[in-house]
Amino acid sequence: MDSIEDIASGLNSTAIHLIRRLKRQDSQLNVGPARLSALSVLVFGGPCSLSELARREQVTSATMSRIVSGLEQNLLARRLPSPHDARALKIEATRTGRQLMLKGQKARVHSLVKDLKRLRKKDLVCLQQAVTILRQIGGSAPD
Repeated sequence: MDSIEDIASGLNSTAIHLIRRLKRQDSQLNVGPARLSALSVLVFGGPCSLSELARREQVTSATMSRIVSGLEQNLLARRLPSPHDARALKIEATRTGRQLMLKGQKARVHSLVKDLKRLRKKDLVCLQQAVTILRQIGGSAPD
């Protein structure tokens, strides 16, 4: 067995290459990666404040304000008054934004399905186990 460092290095490299390949699908959506990433947070995480969205995306509030303005111009998101604080705004994905994000997700999954269909059943079982383990490491819940 490889050392833990070798496994971690291989996992890091493989994850980066897989994400880059899947992002090619996103280019067909004609929305930049920063906007798509923020839209993804809104679609799959729900409406949130600008500061919360900036924190989740690890950018400044000023940067996020520009990203949200772009999403608004493309009719993919909108700012609404917060139901709990009249001074605050919540940002939410529009129906068009949700549809676009789901279209992108479907294209990425379809791309992976094509690749996975070429694998042997025992390799698919191994990948399913790996997905379970990676979710534990990453703290993500099943979709």
